[in-house]
Amino acid sequence: MRKVYLDHSATTPVDPRVVEAMLPYLTEKFGNASSVHLFGQEARAAVDRARRQVASLIGARANEIVFTSGGTESNNLAIRGICEIAEARGRHIITSVIEHPSVGGTIDFLEKRGWDVTRLPVYDDGVVRLEDVQAAIRSDTVLISVMMANNEIGTIQPIAEIGALVRAERERGRRYLWFHTDAVQAAGRLTINVETVGCDLLSLSAHKIYAPKGNGALFIRRGVRLLPQQVGGHQERERRAGTESVANIVAFGAAAELAQREMNKRNEHTRRLRDRFESVVTKRLDEIRFNGNREQRLPHLSNISFRFIEGEGLLIHLDMQGVAVSTGSACSSGTLEPSPVIRALGRDEELARGAIRFSFGKDNSAEDVDYVVEVLARAVESLRKLSPLHRRSVVAV
Repeated sequence: MRKVYLDHSATTPVDPRVVEAMLPYLTEKFGNASSVHLFGQEARAAVDRARRQVASLIGARANEIVFTSGGTESNNLAIRGICEIAEARGRHIITSVIEHPSVGGTIDFLEKRGWDVTRLPVYDDGVVRLEDVQAAIRSDTVLISVMMANNEIGTIQPIAEIGALVRAERERGRRYLWFHTDAVQAAGRLTINVETVGCDLLSLSAHKIYAPKGNGALFIRRGVRLLPQQVGGHQERERRAGTESVANIVAFGAAAELAQREMNKRNEHTRRLRDRFESVVTKRLDEIRFNGNREQRLPHLSNISFRFIEGEGLLIHLDMQGVAVSTGSACSSGTLEPSPVIRALGRDEELARGAIRFSFGKDNSAEDVDYVVEVLARAVESLRKLSPLHRRSVVAV
């Protein structure tokens, strides 16, 4: 049976070149980066090099990068770190209704502890409106957190415009207003420069760019203070305690450098595969709906709702034929509720439950696309034959 992996928004396979870069730090170069002897200094040099590589990917300074265990920790550190140090200045947060669970859950946690939250709508195209952001800013707003690109539908948000709005507020004397963006899905797929974006904090994750799981980073603009969420050591300039995972950090750095160097090539490849896939699916299947803005989106991702079908059932059918896809965020798997991201677009419950995310990677091929379309068409036909709603719609026609 052919195996085709189309779930690169959940995680990516580790690039062999990344494995090669990290292997020495799993074997002979095993030093603790905080130790002063030769072994430790060798590890420290590797961490410093990786910090420069990750910083270069987003146009930041190396000393503005804090390594974490992943995107979830980076989001927690950014949001709680700012809010807990700034709560004397205000207790209001602005975010969107389609944030990743690690952002939404952290803000829910603060809301239960008395914080006021404004959740911005995204309308049917999945994009936040700048005027809604501006209208939501209050005298007690201390944090705006809007993701750069959505993990389920791939829509790209007007992050630079929001950053400019925050800068304008500061020029009017609003010193205590910060802007955070979750760029986990965008990094390596969009050209990012933190100066252009105008954010104070930006979250990254290694395993979305062909490095191992368990490592991430948070950009903290120079001069921004936040309350550490993990204490007990002096690592990461006392912003995140704990012995550095040197091999993983080296891998992250290598992956960041490759992503920066190969971004255009990868994007062209995945966009071509995605567009081929969508074109053929549109011809082969009816009663489908694409979710999110089809222009203002990441180049590798397609989210489609199939009417008269439960997404979980379709996912299982595809999996049995060797095709890996997703019904939404991997961090929300296990829930029986339809995707809140798809519902936020105004889709009815049936379309929300029938949504599938296809996310392509640099190693997928045109043959993969052709195979997936054939398997998908058969699975949809089979499942719709079992659907009483579909049978009634056919009779009505």
